[in-house]
Amino acid sequence: MKSSYLCKKKIMKIRVRFAPSPTGPLHIGGLRTALYNYLYAKKHGGDFILRIEDTDQKRLVKGSEDYIVEALTWAGIEPDEGGRKEGPFGPYNQSGRRDLYQKHVEQLVGEGKAYYAFDSDEDLQKLREEDTSKGGAFLYSAQNRLRLKNSLTMTSQEVDKALAEKPFVIRLLVQPNHEIVVSDNVRGTIRVNSNTIDDKILMKKDGFPTYHFANVIDDHLMEISTVIRGEEWLPSLPFHDLLYTAFGWKSPTFIHLPLILKPSGKGKLSKRDGDKLGIPVFPISWNEENIGFRELGFLPEAMTNYLALLGWNNTSGQEIYKMNQLIEEFHIEGIQKRGARFDYTKAKWINQQHLSSYTPEDLLNQFASYFRPLKSFSRENKIKIVSLIASRIDLLSDIGAQIEVFIKNPSIDEKIARKILKKNPIAILEKSKVLLEQKPFANLKGELLDWAKSENVAIGSVMQTLRLSLVGSLSGPDLFSIMEILGKDVTLDRLISATIFFINLNLDS
Repeated sequence: MKSSYLCKKKIMKIRVRFAPSPTGPLHIGGLRTALYNYLYAKKHGGDFILRIEDTDQKRLVKGSEDYIVEALTWAGIEPDEGGRKEGPFGPYNQSGRRDLYQKHVEQLVGEGKAYYAFDSDEDLQKLREEDTSKGGAFLYSAQNRLRLKNSLTMTSQEVDKALAEKPFVIRLLVQPNHEIVVSDNVRGTIRVNSNTIDDKILMKKDGFPTYHFANVIDDHLMEISTVIRGEEWLPSLPFHDLLYTAFGWKSPTFIHLPLILKPSGKGKLSKRDGDKLGIPVFPISWNEENIGFRELGFLPEAMTNYLALLGWNNTSGQEIYKMNQLIEEFHIEGIQKRGARFDYTKAKWINQQHLSSYTPEDLLNQFASYFRPLKSFSRENKIKIVSLIASRIDLLSDIGAQIEVFIKNPSIDEKIARKILKKNPIAILEKSKVLLEQKPFANLKGELLDWAKSENVAIGSVMQTLRLSLVGSLSGPDLFSIMEILGKDVTLDRLISATIFFINLNLDS
């Protein structure tokens, strides 16, 4: 049976929303919030809505809304409504819903649940400084609202005149000294005294609603059943509850997600941490300075896989998931209270696990752009190359370094080369060239090892010399497979170049 909730005797299906503000690039914490909303909706046959909360006009950043949509699309988190999809509850940008907010704020004013305030910013700042100097904190609330410039202290004529001449805001009238009881499905019951909440602004001087007011109006009008958001919004929950109560509306179910913490130390993961540690914190690149997971070579399914486990404990212990598996397994009960520490190494490992599920042919076909430098190789050899390097790729961006050995003559590490000079690398190279010219590749390894044994040359010395000569380092895929793919001519050329290198190095020693 599909999950549902009862609202005014009407059974409604699960509807969730992701509501970012287009004030810059989407942080991976935001992407995780979107993912959890999406998983929950799809788990229960519900709808996932993308709503753009663009009421703070001063902080809007050009291009960030398109960025958000692109990031969600890349991650496979497609909204059922909003973004580039219209729906019955639009518009889905709050800037296009101002008439709705105006209607509802006028309702509250008319019912005596909200009021006009004409205080200047300078006057309020002065009061804050005065209270701070006395060791207190200024609250625009029942304790002082009657000594301030608002419609509660003015005659109707004075209010009308002020409305025509002065800038104003509209504040919620919070009744003093009563207990507000709210519930969160992760953290349980929360109790707050109303005296700790100020008469928050609902409508700003520019005629735009505040985040809190628009948020509640839209969640109600869009029939949002469940609000899944970051725990930074938990302190706002009592105020949101006051708004639902003021309108006589049933509030949705609330679920607040734990923070994504920095890899070490205290505090949540930030852009500064990413810059400092050299790790991404955005799903896709925002600019040249802020590279994203996509551009570093993460698969979208690996990214969502990792983020799903970052704050959610599944009961099976399984770590590798496709999106359809996440939808099937996801459950709210698994969301943890404590923050989840970001582990870039673990994220790369999960990406590698997803890459390993691809066949060499699939890797070559689906990520053709990464293999473009191999255009001169036959299809057969391309597949052989991919097979050799697949286990050595954590990220798609690793492919370039891994295939370089096949397309570019190596630069021999002189420091390593000096260490093996005493192992007579020149003799090893000379014998290898002779055998390569005389024997087929299939017999080359056996012949070379037989020679080493007969001449009392350590097999390790042979392999180190050849690997350093052919690939420039002491690590890499199977050496003889590399030689076979390179072909006899290229292999001989590299061995000759290496011989000359060692001769010159020996002369300098």
